[in-house]
Amino acid sequence: MPRHPKKPRRLTVDGRAYVWTLRHSHSVEDSGRCCETLTLYPQPAVTDGPLRIVFTEGPGRYVPGGAPLGSGDVGYIRGAFLNLHEPGAVRALLDVVSARGWRREGRRVVEIDGWSLLEAAAAARAGAIGPASPRR
Repeated sequence: MPRHPKKPRRLTVDGRAYVWTLRHSHSVEDSGRCCETLTLYPQPAVTDGPLRIVFTEGPGRYVPGGAPLGSGDVGYIRGAFLNLHEPGAVRALLDVVSARGWRREGRRVVEIDGWSLLEAAAAARAGAIGPASPRR
């Protein structure tokens, strides 16, 4: 039986467990533009709040709004892209955020513009799935 697309998924990084979800929405205050929100919930959630990585549609950028793009695809029209349904892509984004100094801040929700992370995460992901590396 296939996995329900809205069911939270689990990811473990350096011994720390996260549950993550991906949601598609339309920005009310921004002319209904498409938005993908990847939310990571550190586990156990009693001590740390979630991290939201947000990708909002804009000039030169795509966020899935239907065919011909696949669900979870985000990227630059002529450049880097990721599929946010892939655990390896989520891991790459989390690695970039962590390398840039993000630290959990108690129960507070932290929201980050995904476009500021995309190129570094896509490059790391491409290196991880090159011809000599197994796909994560």
